[in-house]
Amino acid sequence: MSERLGYRGYIGSRPYFGSRVPQHVQNLVIRDCCQRSGLLYLLSAVEYAMPGCFMMLERVLEELPAIEGIVLYSLFMLPEERTRRERVYARVLGEGGRLYAAVEGFAVASEADVRRVEDVWRLEQCLPRCWTGELARRGART
Repeated sequence: MSERLGYRGYIGSRPYFGSRVPQHVQNLVIRDCCQRSGLLYLLSAVEYAMPGCFMMLERVLEELPAIEGIVLYSLFMLPEERTRRERVYARVLGEGGRLYAAVEGFAVASEADVRRVEDVWRLEQCLPRCWTGELARRGART
């Protein structure tokens, strides 16, 4: 059995939840995360710009038998649909790998970690509705 080597970075070229970050900045954040965590950084795969496209993420997942895991720039680069995210977690954990989210400082190495990340996802998806409702209430009072 061959030894697995390093963590593949994963960056994007489209906005995620309304934020667009230049690719060189995403790579700097991932490189810093790897350095602080003592992880060997492998060059990043860059996702295509088309909305809903995860071709490069799929390619990186296929590398899991040869690498230790994946370092995402942000956990919000994962698919918005929960079942698609669960498939990503299952593939990473099933291969004995880890998934890191550099911006959020999360590591996914167990089912408990998956639950924690999914809690954050649910909050992020809920917040726009909460703020909209609050603004509507304030507007109604004035």
